[in-house]
Amino acid sequence: MQLPVHRWFRYSAGFSAEWVQRLLTELNADDQAPSLVLDPFVGSGTTLLAADRVGIPGVGVEAHPFVARIARAKLLWETPISEFVERANSVLHRAQSMASIDSQYPEIIHKCFTKDILSRLDRLRRAWIKENDNSNASELTWLAVTAILRPTSSAGTAQWQYILPNKTKKVVEEPFQAFRSQVYMMRSDMRAFQSRTTETLATLIEGDARNCPELEENSVDVVITSPPYTNNYDYADATRFEMSFWGEVQSWADLHKAVRQYLIRSCSQHAAKEKLVLEEVLEDEVVVSIRPELSEVCHQLAEERLLHGGRKHYHTMVAAYFADMSRIWRELRRVCKPQAKLCFVIGDSAPYGVYVPVDKWLGQLAIDAGFKSYSFEKLRDRNVKWKNRKHRVPLQEGRLWVNG
Repeated sequence: MQLPVHRWFRYSAGFSAEWVQRLLTELNADDQAPSLVLDPFVGSGTTLLAADRVGIPGVGVEAHPFVARIARAKLLWETPISEFVERANSVLHRAQSMASIDSQYPEIIHKCFTKDILSRLDRLRRAWIKENDNSNASELTWLAVTAILRPTSSAGTAQWQYILPNKTKKVVEEPFQAFRSQVYMMRSDMRAFQSRTTETLATLIEGDARNCPELEENSVDVVITSPPYTNNYDYADATRFEMSFWGEVQSWADLHKAVRQYLIRSCSQHAAKEKLVLEEVLEDEVVVSIRPELSEVCHQLAEERLLHGGRKHYHTMVAAYFADMSRIWRELRRVCKPQAKLCFVIGDSAPYGVYVPVDKWLGQLAIDAGFKSYSFEKLRDRNVKWKNRKHRVPLQEGRLWVNG
């Protein structure tokens, strides 16, 4: 979150860009240097930006439309700095001269800002719309406005970036000054990137990594990614705040149609909305090799959920998650070269205290897809510092390495 360009937008679902850069640097020094790196869950662009720094072409796939736009905007670091600064200044000057009006916003936006702060943000939004010409400079300016929404909001933020309108924070930035600071920082970061290379080598695909015909067969040398965890994190809800400001959703109920339906099924809200039937998911041929163990865990979750007030659909979520990830492995086998090297940053989970051996099952599904071998490298323990943790099941995070 402190690195140039990476810091343009705080997206909590990520991993170390410095580690990716080190890994790619090491691989690039080998006799068989990679000609293409792929991230099938590219998020806000960590892997692609790291690949740019090393000078390796990269491709990223992202199914979340809003997050894909964030990543695409970050990759515009190659834009002439003067063009971006001129457009940003023009938007700011127009916003400062505009009259305040009563614009219509979803309820969550009104809860998260004072009237004066929202009025100034609204003027920035309307000014950007007036100035927008679909240029790279306009899109970078859109990102600058988007990036200041949380610093200028009085609402608290829960772990994983969920907005908490009923909690307030002490430090709230003034929008016009926050915008100036954001533009200055982005300008500085663009200069840092452009001092190393003049253009991005990255391509971003807004699509579904389970079936991505844009990716050529037998073209990928290295895969570095961090897929969704089975920990019930709702990626759609994580950006509801920003999407609400820009008018892309009006309420929480809009999130499924706008975002969640396109994503890997890794949260109980997704499973519940699709009204999944456990036995039907377990019968999917893509999970046949892990079906006995998967079935046992999911049926245990089906029983356990009845003992809890929320009765969350963890049982169907877990089954659907591994079916989706199996399809990811099969698509990766299609696009990867025979000697490809893959690394997945993953974490296990224990919904309702029922342990899900993520590394073991993902590794087995990779073998089923045609990869040669896998190993797991533990990085750290998880679930040891959370004050509100519901169980004491030991959890871990690490790297799943898959070969060939």
